[in-house]
Amino acid sequence: MTDSTADAGKTTTGGSPYDVVVIGAGPVGENVADRARAAGLTTAVVESELVGGECSYWACMPSKALLRPVVARADARRVPGLSAAVRGPLDTAAVLAHRDEETSHWKDDGQVAWLDGVGADVFRGTGRLTGPREVTVTAPDGTEHRLTARHAVAVCTGTRAVVPDLPGVAEARPWTSREATSADRAPGRLVVVGGGVVGVEMATAWQGLGSEVTLLIRGGGLLPKMEPFAGELVADALGEAGARIRTGVSVTAVRRRDPGGPVTVELDDGDHVEADEILFATGRAPRTDDLGLETVGLEPGSWLTVDDSCRVEGTDWLYAVGDVNHRALLTHQGKYQARVAGAAIAARAGQAAVDTAPWGAHAATADHAAVPQVVFTDPEVASVGLTLAEAERAGRRVRAVDYDLGSVAGAGLYADGYRGRARMVVDLDREILLGVTFAGPGIGELLHSATIAVAGEVPIARLWHAVPAYPTISEVWLRLLETYRG
Repeated sequence: MTDSTADAGKTTTGGSPYDVVVIGAGPVGENVADRARAAGLTTAVVESELVGGECSYWACMPSKALLRPVVARADARRVPGLSAAVRGPLDTAAVLAHRDEETSHWKDDGQVAWLDGVGADVFRGTGRLTGPREVTVTAPDGTEHRLTARHAVAVCTGTRAVVPDLPGVAEARPWTSREATSADRAPGRLVVVGGGVVGVEMATAWQGLGSEVTLLIRGGGLLPKMEPFAGELVADALGEAGARIRTGVSVTAVRRRDPGGPVTVELDDGDHVEADEILFATGRAPRTDDLGLETVGLEPGSWLTVDDSCRVEGTDWLYAVGDVNHRALLTHQGKYQARVAGAAIAARAGQAAVDTAPWGAHAATADHAAVPQVVFTDPEVASVGLTLAEAERAGRRVRAVDYDLGSVAGAGLYADGYRGRARMVVDLDREILLGVTFAGPGIGELLHSATIAVAGEVPIARLWHAVPAYPTISEVWLRLLETYRG
């Protein structure tokens, strides 16, 4: 393995040739490198922060470590004979300590060793395009190293949190998702701005860990990109847990007079909210503003538009994989794209046939048709494919089939007073599923069955022969099919 920090004190002007250069060593970049190396291509990986990326240290892993005990306690409180034993507060210090273990205490030795094991060379520093097939790495000490790529440069730099430009926001030092997942204590009062996935997950986590949470939503409800019932069920549960939810309001200013003092959040209706911390969960922007895109005729700071093999449009050597292409901002979907892009790079490098037809080996078709997502709130929400509204906007002739999850025998055994709902969106012309959504305790593990049905375009008639085990929550599949047939 090559590590550019070993060249401290020198400025390298010569180039190091590789078959593939990957900018960004998060899960996406790691998977591109793995696929390239598996095909026998020499590969360099450039990383300016921690190898392992956002997901490992400030997103997926720490957030789920915070959420798991909160959701497990909520589930246990619904089980007769167990509920009385879990009435006390969580051990917040123990939860945070476990979170630190899951993030490897923000050290990347293990991830670096993994890349070393696949034979990729790691360069520490900021990588910028300085021309076609050329990346210049600036190490922390100012040393520069020029890398050239025979076949491909893959941009896997992901996204950053967007904080709105409001009066007083800089002085208030607001949380983004990074601070929310890495905080060393539970704030007494936390304001969360935004009702998307990050907002509801962090509201769930910190409310469960002892914070008094207020959610401020500009629109009309939570999880606006999912089926409406999903956000409604999550809102009900957050309210019952003690969180305050205010919809139809916007933040106009943020004030923090003393560095360690409270923050005042001013609203457009003339009201205000006081808290110890404020989290803005208001969207993401691509990390492309300092990437040197202008040197290859692209606009700095832009999302990178790609074809289904994740190759940037108008080029034959530049790939953009993961969140940076704005197709599906999810770690697992980015890793899927990485497998597809890595295979496409290898095929083109070897002048082999490239199959970019829908569902082909070199096409990330699932980005359009079968994107799965789990929201780890109480209750959990899981979805794949299109919502009813999305299918109707696309001009499909569809029918939504709904079922009360609490009516399934397995749900009654899972929890007393189980509340949940399932929906499948059926393409009436082809009699296949276009989308499925579940909302309820413990339904995250149901999602892959739905993903297989949607991605595989399994006919409704064949789904009748996929028999769910009794008594499990998955028996909802039979109930949905019965409801569809009438």
